[in-house]
Amino acid sequence: MKDMADVFDLKNDQSFTRQQAVDWFAQHYPKIKKGTITAHLIRLSVNAPSRLHYSPKAGEDDLFFQINGNHFRLYDINQDPSPIHASTNSIENQSLEVMEEEENQGTSTEFAYESDLRDYLAKNLQIIEPGLRLYEEEGITGVEFPVGGRFIDILAVDRNGDFVVIELKVSRAYDRVIGQLLRYVGWIQKNQAEIDQKVRGAIVARKITEDLILACSLIPSIELFEYELSLALNQVYPVCEST
Repeated sequence: MKDMADVFDLKNDQSFTRQQAVDWFAQHYPKIKKGTITAHLIRLSVNAPSRLHYSPKAGEDDLFFQINGNHFRLYDINQDPSPIHASTNSIENQSLEVMEEEENQGTSTEFAYESDLRDYLAKNLQIIEPGLRLYEEEGITGVEFPVGGRFIDILAVDRNGDFVVIELKVSRAYDRVIGQLLRYVGWIQKNQAEIDQKVRGAIVARKITEDLILACSLIPSIELFEYELSLALNQVYPVCEST
């Protein structure tokens, strides 16, 4: 990315587009996928809250300023706000998405935030499918993976090396989510997958509605999962002595 910026010879407020970056890498580093390039643009953009998902290093990864979804320029330390880093708790908290609540609020059977569900599953993908692992390449992981200005909750790879796009809903999942998931699957198939790699999708929610099951009934490449939470307590003090 730094080599690209040097070649572009950016000055003052001169900007470049995401597509220009993709085209430059296609010419000089054709093996790097479009999704990886997009993810690095976000990681290196000082004002992009989603860069926190890619653990940017202070100073080293403070290269660009994101003007909008498609345009970037060089970061100007004299005029731009301080870079967003993992230590900026106030910004990190803003990235938490409060999801739809069920009619019975406050239930202990569901996650409070989609980010909590996402982070748990990202570390425990085997509960969805044996051999499933988080996508990772060039320092970019499949958590909040960027796809054309939007973000996949989790991008995973199965035991066969094929992609699995996972969409999460902390509460109910309705039929409208299928369009969103299929758009992500299509983007990965077009921009990230190799010719022989397959891409399928999965939806994980507290409750899968009947309309979503019906919508997916003719789409064999989509799987639906409902999660459950449980709590167990072990008394540690005072110790109960057996009689």
